[in-house]
Amino acid sequence: MRFTYLLPIIIAFSACQNDKKQEAESSDLTKKEVYVPSFNADSAYYFVDKQVSFGPRVPNTKGHVETGDYLIAKLKGYGWEVEEQEFQATTFDKQNLYLRNIIAGYNPKAQKRILLAAHWDTRPWADADDSRQDEPILGANDGASGVGVLIELARVIGQNDSLKVGVDIILFDGEDWGNDASTQDYVPVTGDFESWWCLGSQYWSKNKHRRNYSAYYGILLDMVGGKDAKFYIEGHSNYYAPSIVEKVWGKASQLGYDRYFVRKQGGAITDDHYFVNKIGKIPMIDIIPTDPVDGSFGSFHHTHADNMDIISKETLDAVGVTLLNVIYRE
Repeated sequence: MRFTYLLPIIIAFSACQNDKKQEAESSDLTKKEVYVPSFNADSAYYFVDKQVSFGPRVPNTKGHVETGDYLIAKLKGYGWEVEEQEFQATTFDKQNLYLRNIIAGYNPKAQKRILLAAHWDTRPWADADDSRQDEPILGANDGASGVGVLIELARVIGQNDSLKVGVDIILFDGEDWGNDASTQDYVPVTGDFESWWCLGSQYWSKNKHRRNYSAYYGILLDMVGGKDAKFYIEGHSNYYAPSIVEKVWGKASQLGYDRYFVRKQGGAITDDHYFVNKIGKIPMIDIIPTDPVDGSFGSFHHTHADNMDIISKETLDAVGVTLLNVIYRE
C-alpha cells in the first residue's frame, strides 16, 4: 500500500524536478544567446573595389603605397590600434622590396585573442595568362577579397562594442612575389626565408609585433570572393589546427553555407598560415578555394581575369557572416 501511494508522489516529484531542470536549461540557453552584428556584403564589396581602384598593389609602386595608407586610415577610423611593421626583402629575381605588414588590434587588454589575416599585395606579373604576361594583375580576388572582408569585420566590430575577446588583424605584405616553377625557372631559396612566397608572414612569425605575442587561434583568408567558390579543408590547416577547422566549417554548415565550405579534404598549400603555424606557433587555418577536379585555384589565378568581374557578394557574405558568428561566440 505504501508503494501504491508513494509511486505517484515520486512521479510527481520527478516531474516537478524535470520541469525545473527544463526551465533552468531554457534559462541557460537564453543566457547563452549571443548578439552577432550583421555583416554587410555591399560594404565588403566596396572595400574590394576600392583597393582595385588603386591599380596593382605591387611592392615598390605608387599603387602599393596608396593602398597601404588607405587601409591604415580605415582601420584607425574604426577605432582599432594600428601599427606598421616595415622590413626589406630580396626576391628570387634579386629585387629589393620595401614592405610593411599592417597590424591592427581591438580590445588590446583581452588575454584571449583571435588572429585574422590576409595578404594585401598583388602578383607583379600575369605569368599564368596567355597575353600581357609581364604586366601586373589587379588581384581583385587574390589579395583584395580577403582584405575587403577583414576591413568590413573591423568596421562591424568597431561599431558594436560588445566583443569580449581581443581580435588582431594582420595584412601581410610580400605574399605574391613568389617563384612559380610551373611558369618560371626554379630558383633555390637563399637568405633568411624558407620560401620565396609569403615574405610578410615569414618575417612577422620571426619578429612578432608584441613580445611573446600569441593568439588562441588564427584564420587566414585568401581568394575568398570568387563566384561559386569552394573552400575545401586545406591540408596544413587540418594538420595544425583541426579543431579550428571543425569550428569554422561546422558554423558555416549551421548557417547554411555548405555549398561554399565543403567538408572534404583538399591539398596542402604553402600560404601565410603555414609559417604562422610552423614558425609563429599559432594554430591557424586557411580559407582558400580550390578546384575539385585539378586542385588549382581557378582559371583566373595569376591572370588579368582576376578583376571585379569575378567577385561575388554572396561569397563575401558567406565568409564574413561565418567569421562573425565564430568570433562572437567565443
